[in-house]
Amino acid sequence: MSEIDDASGGFAERYGSRAEGVWSAPGRVNLIGEHTDYNDGFVLPFAIDRRTAVALGDRDDRVIRVASTIESDAAEVALDALTPDAVDGWAAYPLGVAWAPGEFGAGLSGVGGVDLAIASTVPIGAGLSSSAAIVCAVALALDEHWRLGFDRPTLAKVGRLAENRAAGAPTGIMDQMAALSGEAEHAVFLDCRRLEADLVPLGFEAAGLSLLVIDTRVAHEHAANGYAERRASCEAGARTLGVESLREVRVDDLPRAQALLDDESFRRVRHVVTENRRVLDTVRALREHGPSAIGPFLDASHASLRDDFEVSVPELDLAVATAQANGAIGARMTGGGFGGAAIALMIDPLVPVVAREVAAAFAEQGYREPTVFTVRPSEGARRDL
Repeated sequence: MSEIDDASGGFAERYGSRAEGVWSAPGRVNLIGEHTDYNDGFVLPFAIDRRTAVALGDRDDRVIRVASTIESDAAEVALDALTPDAVDGWAAYPLGVAWAPGEFGAGLSGVGGVDLAIASTVPIGAGLSSSAAIVCAVALALDEHWRLGFDRPTLAKVGRLAENRAAGAPTGIMDQMAALSGEAEHAVFLDCRRLEADLVPLGFEAAGLSLLVIDTRVAHEHAANGYAERRASCEAGARTLGVESLREVRVDDLPRAQALLDDESFRRVRHVVTENRRVLDTVRALREHGPSAIGPFLDASHASLRDDFEVSVPELDLAVATAQANGAIGARMTGGGFGGAAIALMIDPLVPVVAREVAAAFAEQGYREPTVFTVRPSEGARRDL
């Protein structure tokens, strides 16, 4: 059973009727470019072959109901009473999406209520953006059903606003753009200031490479204090340097930044500035030399996230070091940090070797057994049924 079947079957079981359609959106792996999106920088994610599906059915009133195979509790609210403060818990994500289009000029007074049923194969809390998969699937479904006519960058903004305001997660725009813009065998090179997305061929399959995800199963929350503190530190650093965002700071500017900032603030700024550079270098390497050439940038990204941005945890560091010691081309933590997953790029025959060695290393340290699986660059949000 796929998430498409689960959503369709869950709808029929919950509401006693057949859904009018099913839409889905993928999780994403961020190949490189961490904590750069909310600094107007560059990122290089790709959509993965694990998805969240939403089945939708029409109603004859203005109530929206949402149920999920992930959570036992359902939620409902009248559209006329729907505000960011009127929803909480997991339902804040889909219900926030129903509220957010009005903030972008959509006239919602004439739309009808809907029933929604959600199912997912995107791991929760692994740094693979299960939340963006939810909001983007719902956004695409409501856009089509309500005939809003939004383009995909606008739908990404709808999803981001729902996460920021309704769910209280201070995310940037990367996750939503990756979920909406992805294509098979490509990464999405995203300029987060201009919201311009360029597809970059990855060439993993042709090069005999796999990307292994090592989910440490250490739970994290993007809305937690650590994430918000890092964002506030970046904004304060930009103000001190007299720029609108850290996007405008170059590697050559770092000596000046070091003279103006305290040590912690400088290290936060240095991560963002050098990470932007690494994204550009990775894109260039992919286009000119192929995926086997990007390993040093992945390794350097993890070191920067660990030492300068300080968002790694011992389990992530162990996963990365073990993958590197067993032949990975490159490895790094992915996602916001404080838990979640690491990724490792390697030749196909090494996948079982690295998986086995990581499990053994975790057991030796007394850590919870990680979940290890490969992902393929896949298609973005779409209608399935």
